[in-house]
Amino acid sequence: MNKTENFLKIFWDKLKKIKHIEIYIAIIAALIIIAIYLSSFGGKGKQTSTDDNSQISQETFSTSAEYVVYLENKLDSVLSSVKGASETKVIITLETGFEYDYATKEEIKQTSSGTITTTSLVLIDGKPVITKEYYPKIKGIVVVAKGVEDVKVKMDILTLIQTVIEVDNAKITILAGK
Repeated sequence: MNKTENFLKIFWDKLKKIKHIEIYIAIIAALIIIAIYLSSFGGKGKQTSTDDNSQISQETFSTSAEYVVYLENKLDSVLSSVKGASETKVIITLETGFEYDYATKEEIKQTSSGTITTTSLVLIDGKPVITKEYYPKIKGIVVVAKGVEDVKVKMDILTLIQTVIEVDNAKITILAGK
């Protein structure tokens, strides 16, 4: 026997001598699974978006117009690097603007005529507390580029847009530039 086999045999013999080893193994496995599960929540930063465009950015935009300009510039810079595509231009239209869910509080008052429930916004420093932010929904995307006459280039652009923005291909139009 070589040293490795001897070591493994000794190690295995020691493991067999431990009472209720299967319980310890089950506990260790459970701890590993819990650690993996909890680590999937960590390291992602603050998530404020829950719609289809949540992959794009965790940037802060004060208006929908800023958001559109950001998306157009980001897409344009990526699309211009697609092999075969050049002189790209991107236009994005929105279906909705930013939408928010606000924190509310309910007050229930008992009166002689019954129960009165009033709901009001929770304010901090005179501003409503936002509990959830929804990015604008994209209505459509138009891309004009040279080189899209080639079907492969056109499909590469389509796939890229769907991956980056997660928008349905029916909302994407790709046209050849002049």
